[in-house]
Amino acid sequence: MKPFVLLATRAEDQPADEEYALFLRYAGLSEDQLVRVRLEAGPMPDLDLDELSGIFVGGGPFNASDPPQDKSAVQRRVEAEFARLLKEVVARDFPFLGACYGVGTVGAHLGAAIDRTYSEAISVVPVTLTEAGRADPLLEAMPATFSAFVGHKEAISTLPSPAVLLASSPLCPVQMFRVGTNVYATQFHPELDLAGITTRIHAYAGHGYFGVDELDLTLAAVHRAAVSAPSRILKTFVERYAR
Repeated sequence: MKPFVLLATRAEDQPADEEYALFLRYAGLSEDQLVRVRLEAGPMPDLDLDELSGIFVGGGPFNASDPPQDKSAVQRRVEAEFARLLKEVVARDFPFLGACYGVGTVGAHLGAAIDRTYSEAISVVPVTLTEAGRADPLLEAMPATFSAFVGHKEAISTLPSPAVLLASSPLCPVQMFRVGTNVYATQFHPELDLAGITTRIHAYAGHGYFGVDELDLTLAAVHRAAVSAPSRILKTFVERYAR
């Protein structure tokens, strides 16, 4: 099997390593089948799409909607690298699944309106599939409404016409979309379990996702409902595109 690639941007080792482990577990891949590239540590290597089965993108600290002058040199480099990669990915309709930061990267490539109108606090929310989502082969194993972990400062407020809306939540109208047949992005985290999001809550305390006195409230919020269905998306993605 040709490998998949995980493009990651987390600078903190513990959540970065745990993110990779979660993708491995829920996608059903071994380490030689999922190559991790930590983009915060160095430039994106040249990716020969003919030698890959597909691309995953994990979450991260970057906000596409931040003013250019507020973006670090690393963020500007990563955004430029994603712009070049997505030009080829979208043109070839190459298998791609971006989780959370995937919405920012693919959305920016499409010229979507990305702002803080529909941000969501770290929590569990109900995500509901649209009619197109219920018909999409990547989501065939998913219930019509399922619980998912979220936590994001920005979101897409207007989805461009080339994209197909697949899922929404009560406070965030664009939770998942597709471009072409094989390029997907989710605002929720299909890779996360309760232990994983707990790690991130502690790792990113003080990063503006919640108030300095809201740690206990945030930890309680991710216990609101059991979350199990979203990880099926990773497994289905691998089963559909492994070659």
